[in-house]
Amino acid sequence: MVRAPCLLLLLLPTLCVSEVVLEPCEVDDEDFRCFCNFTDPQPEWSNAYQCVSAIEVEIHGGGHNLEQFLKGADTDPKQYADVLKALRLRRLTVASAQVPAVLVAAFLRALAYSRIKELTLQDLEVTGGTPPPLLEATGPALSTLTLRNVSWTAGGAWLTELQRWLKPGLKVLNIAQAHSLAFSCAHLPTFLALTTLDLSDNPRLGEHGLTAALCPHKFPALQALVLRNTGIQTPNGVCLAMVRAGVQPQRLDLSHNSLRATAPGAPVCVWPRTLNSLNLSFARLEQVPKGLPARLSELDLRCNRLNKEPRPEELPTVSNLTLDGNPFLDPEDLYQEDPMKSGVVSACAHSALAVGMSGTLAVLQSVGVVA
Repeated sequence: MVRAPCLLLLLLPTLCVSEVVLEPCEVDDEDFRCFCNFTDPQPEWSNAYQCVSAIEVEIHGGGHNLEQFLKGADTDPKQYADVLKALRLRRLTVASAQVPAVLVAAFLRALAYSRIKELTLQDLEVTGGTPPPLLEATGPALSTLTLRNVSWTAGGAWLTELQRWLKPGLKVLNIAQAHSLAFSCAHLPTFLALTTLDLSDNPRLGEHGLTAALCPHKFPALQALVLRNTGIQTPNGVCLAMVRAGVQPQRLDLSHNSLRATAPGAPVCVWPRTLNSLNLSFARLEQVPKGLPARLSELDLRCNRLNKEPRPEELPTVSNLTLDGNPFLDPEDLYQEDPMKSGVVSACAHSALAVGMSGTLAVLQSVGVVA
């Protein structure tokens, strides 16, 4: 059997046959999930061989610099295409490492021959520039890409460089704890198939940053915009950013922000007519904001600070209104900003503790899609 380059050790279940030990990698009894954590000062990367049969693989690099794998970055993975296609790998997480951008490009080029659908990059420092993809080389056909706390030397051009290495068809893009969301819109290719954009857990984003991130006419198929814990101050500011970008989502999540009333004299915004679901839960609202869409299917106002029931004229025409966890309904189950002080964790406070998780994951959990 031909030995695959050790370059693939960190992003694919390694094909470099060597002595197998139980640590630092563990695989469950069903060979479904494999987890590796290479914290040793001189890690045995070949232990990742245990993940070769897993469907879901998570590899933590222990903060190591992966420059040692650059010597194999120019290897053509096409010669191992049959082996890569045979892997069961569908979901891959790579975390906690310093990675040259050239190596990232080589990884994506190799993943093009696999059947992976979901890729997560977390706590990575990507150094140097990414080489342009070869005409005959395309990256993986991902449905979901998640980036959490990934820094790029490329600055605002990082998403442009990364997208060039992906096949068209990405449906879900999650970007959390980003160092820069001021994209180079003029050079950013259009995300033709993207239906969900989740920018949750970027607390310094705000309306100004959102305007820079929502490049005009780059997200024509967008159906859900998730902005949990992003420093958003007013729904009206989000509306203006969406109109400028030409996006017309059906669902908008502004939960876990400190929302306030629109400032007097602010431009009036006409909401996209496609919007039918608005989440304003955990937003510290003392009253229903003015200027909301005139008609909604769902309006979530859970766990705010509403001391009285909103009057009909204060609300849009809405089919499904949720008000649980507000003082006028649950005076003994108030939203505790610091539940540790009271020693009692209310239902609202318990949910608020989950704000650090991905906004998309939280939404899926709330409707029972994910356990």
